[in-house]
Amino acid sequence: MAKRTIVTMPGDGIGKLVLNEAIRVLDAAGFDADYVHGDIGWEFWCKEGDPFPARTQKLLEKYKIGLFGAITSKPKDKAEAELAPELKDKGFSYYSPIVSMRQKYDLDICMRPCKTFKGNPLNFIRRGFGGVIEEPLVDVMIFRQNTEGLYGGVEWTNPPDLVYNGLMTHKKFQENFAWCPRPDLAVSTRIFTRKYTTRIVKAAFEYAHSHGYKTVTVCEKPNVIRETSGMMLKIAQEMSKNEYPDINVQNTNIDAQMMWLTKNPETYHVIVAGNMFGDICSDAFAGLIGGLGFACSANIGPEIAVFEPTHGSAPKYAGFNPSIVNPIAMILSAVMMLEHIGEMEIAARISKAVADVIEEGKVKTYDMMKLSGNPDVFSKGAVNTVQMTDAVIAKLR
Repeated sequence: MAKRTIVTMPGDGIGKLVLNEAIRVLDAAGFDADYVHGDIGWEFWCKEGDPFPARTQKLLEKYKIGLFGAITSKPKDKAEAELAPELKDKGFSYYSPIVSMRQKYDLDICMRPCKTFKGNPLNFIRRGFGGVIEEPLVDVMIFRQNTEGLYGGVEWTNPPDLVYNGLMTHKKFQENFAWCPRPDLAVSTRIFTRKYTTRIVKAAFEYAHSHGYKTVTVCEKPNVIRETSGMMLKIAQEMSKNEYPDINVQNTNIDAQMMWLTKNPETYHVIVAGNMFGDICSDAFAGLIGGLGFACSANIGPEIAVFEPTHGSAPKYAGFNPSIVNPIAMILSAVMMLEHIGEMEIAARISKAVADVIEEGKVKTYDMMKLSGNPDVFSKGAVNTVQMTDAVIAKLR
């Protein structure tokens, strides 16, 4: 294949640390690529009023593939307080750059795999019949609608006349919220569109079909959130009937799903949900395979795709020297990138190297040892970030 150019966007906190480690693994595995740096994150909000600068957008538009580390987001008042003095009161408003990126480039299909690694001391275990300790195999792909829902950004405090008057046309609003003074009223919308709901459901069915799974689970709340959750469930049911008759639709409510995933997680393989519920579900399943240190993801659109770990920027760990954080989620995100662009052989070798390190059990980061995140973890046998990457690279060779 032609040599690729990858836009690297380290972002904030530990994003800057783990992204470098993923690139070291890609280089060691023989992936031939050029990397161009893209500015993104809190630093650029504070000094430029834009956490996702136009120059980075142009890079993504040109090269189409991005690796992203993590960003720091803070509430509205703190964001305004940290803006450079010369930019205050100039109309700048902070909005998460990764959410902006997803919406701008229609990165509406989010894939979040949660898969057990043999030998991981953090794997979920349960007590079975007769007191037997069981370690169920978790292998689920969560399809999260990435651009709509509660993360759509359509919200107000003290809504303007047009919005308030529109809300007042709804009987439920009149009955339950008309009493509230408008300055004390905050409204966030949950918007689903048929186009993008169909796209995420279709992606889930295609994945199930290509991997031989016979069930797609819709994880929403249609018994209460009737219009939006109801739309997703109905689209899935119609798709099963008309396009994928060999694949059944299972409907679980998000609250019940949180219970079932700790009772029988091995029965789920393909889950589809809206933005917020998909976020919740993927984090919950990640807890069964070792936590966010193992949680990778893909954001895929018609032309551009960006790959990122689902952990945050963890600023309290960013200043540790040496770094204690687990780079595996970022490395696995790079694997998802390789799979997306067709570099299957390199992707498989890196995946096997990660699995071999975990199964061997000689090299563990602090989280794998269930230690608190403090600099003294090395005295207790934990390895640092670079050493974990070194172990993966050693297995590649």
